[in-house]
Amino acid sequence: MVELGLDTFGDVTLDAHGAPLHHAQVIRNLVDEAVLADEVGLHFIGIGEHHRADFAVSAPEVVLAAIASRTTRIHLGSAVTVLSSDDPVRVFERFSTLNALSNGRAEVIVGRGSFTESFPLFGFELEHYNVLFEERLDLFAQLLSGQPVTWTGKTRSPLTDQRVYPPIEPGHTLRTWVGVGGTPQSVVRAAHHRLPLMLAIIGGASHRFAPYVHLFHRSLKERGVDPLPVGAHSPGYVAASDAEAREELWPHYAAIMTRIGAERGWPPVTRAQFEREAGPDGALYVGAPETVARKIAATVRALGLSRFDLKYSNGTLPHDSLMRSIELYGTVVAPRVRALLSEAADRETSA
Repeated sequence: MVELGLDTFGDVTLDAHGAPLHHAQVIRNLVDEAVLADEVGLHFIGIGEHHRADFAVSAPEVVLAAIASRTTRIHLGSAVTVLSSDDPVRVFERFSTLNALSNGRAEVIVGRGSFTESFPLFGFELEHYNVLFEERLDLFAQLLSGQPVTWTGKTRSPLTDQRVYPPIEPGHTLRTWVGVGGTPQSVVRAAHHRLPLMLAIIGGASHRFAPYVHLFHRSLKERGVDPLPVGAHSPGYVAASDAEAREELWPHYAAIMTRIGAERGWPPVTRAQFEREAGPDGALYVGAPETVARKIAATVRALGLSRFDLKYSNGTLPHDSLMRSIELYGTVVAPRVRALLSEAADRETSA
């Protein structure tokens, strides 16, 4: 059965008077959002890492530890950990500690990220973008074995028969995904390291990622590795009706996409583009519970997903709106997705 989760970057939201909240309040609100996600039975919440004014979270593991202390079931992870500008040993230590605190509920999604502010902040050169990630993923994958590690590379000091602490507790694992934006090289890299694949689908039809899923499974088979999970992450918002969801989301979505687009040389987003992405063939899962459930179920079936994570935070959309969206996602959308998938499986069985 598919796992249904949430992602957030800790977007800085607006208060009741339309003013931005302080980053500290956004972080406290995020913890409350995760507690609600646990209460409504969702499987996972992921928190992204950023180092800029419009996102509040620069240390996801600290926020996740606070969430661990107030929850009992929900799995806790990153979305993503920018491994290129971090040290794999320290990443392992932090998430292994979180795993201990949460009784085995920690997960890691490692990736290169779509923002680059961490590189100059921590003293890394963007020209080393690829080699940094390749080497550090190789080291992190070795650390996951729990055995002493001997490793040599160009981007950090070597290790010789090195153990890292705290170790993963017997009976638990530190589930680690490789987050990719959709390049064949990234997909093959995940298969090479025998790690599950997490697709970031933020534009266009989800079925266009099917070739990457096929490539992943084929690459695993060529290496003699049993099939591994594939997940996907996409933005969305749930409200009482399609019209209400779109009208509430649009100004906040437009603001953040236009701001980020300006940094990258893109033109301002239009309402027509928004409506296309909100439609059946777009990557924006916005609408009434039935609309969102049907779109998620279609994506799960098209890609053979083991997990779908909804990025529920969208720019400055207020905390109260996010809480309502989480409640609808957990109590209405998630059960409906499972029912739709079960019905489809029954039809296939009887055909």
